[in-house]
Amino acid sequence: MKIIGYTTGVFDMFHIGHLNILKKAKENCDYLIVGVSTDENVLAYKHKKPIIPFAERVAILESIKYVDKVVPQENMDKFAAWQRLHFNKLFHGNDWKGSAMYDEVEEKLKSVGVEIVYFQYTQGTSSTLLGEKLQKDVTEQMD
Repeated sequence: MKIIGYTTGVFDMFHIGHLNILKKAKENCDYLIVGVSTDENVLAYKHKKPIIPFAERVAILESIKYVDKVVPQENMDKFAAWQRLHFNKLFHGNDWKGSAMYDEVEEKLKSVGVEIVYFQYTQGTSSTLLGEKLQKDVTEQMD
């Protein structure tokens, strides 16, 4: 049986943490679908706009050898995504494990036979940290 995997993210300012999760996900499935959060979705749940526009983030992901298909993630509803894409495994960083949102996601997806696989979060790097560092560097240059 072909294993279809699914992972999602903003993938703003693409970094090694992003690459790590994509590589690990692909090692655990035959076909990897990546949901990229739209600018509107990010604004709705993170209350900020990504630095890299949606179309460019999609283009970056489409060029990565571990990714078989890129789809827009217009909301955070993983069960609705499963209804559209019929994946067997959902991959996510373990920074979400045990959260109220993901406990509910796990329960719903397990009811349809989807396995959720959590990967170790890459410490020390994130798009938020990169953005903060860039802002700090710009501010220091202005002083």
